[in-house]
Amino acid sequence: MWAMARPGTQHDLPRGMADLALALVDLECLVMTDDPALAGVIAATGAALVPADRADHAFYLDADGVLPVLAALPAGSALYPDRGATLVVAAQLDRGARLRLTGPGIDGACTVRVGGLPAGFFAARAARCRYPEGIDIVLVDGRRLMALPRSTGVEEL
Repeated sequence: MWAMARPGTQHDLPRGMADLALALVDLECLVMTDDPALAGVIAATGAALVPADRADHAFYLDADGVLPVLAALPAGSALYPDRGATLVVAAQLDRGARLRLTGPGIDGACTVRVGGLPAGFFAARAARCRYPEGIDIVLVDGRRLMALPRSTGVEEL
């Protein structure tokens, strides 16, 4: 929750992406993942495993193949923005492209570094985020995470 409230800040997870899945997912959720081990953890919560176009949450470890998932995830609507999905994707924090973040929860702007994502990822995200519609992104690097809510502007520097 703190990561969503303060975009661009890093937070620690006890054991990584599986902990985040357990925090976000319950038996009412529709979930997509590309990782068989994580699918087992998610299934144990009672959540249904579904294709990306029906998912409330998507957990994706193969960042190179994430663009079709990002394009398929529900983005909600002006009437029902809460139906926009959350994409949790493996990335490299503190390495790679410099990004300027702006929006709610950020005092003016902040600059972060994110790597390990395919070219065009942030442009594809911007195309899906027409606030209040959009997809919330959580970037996970081992035991660290950083959130980019749909309301956060991202400019590649």
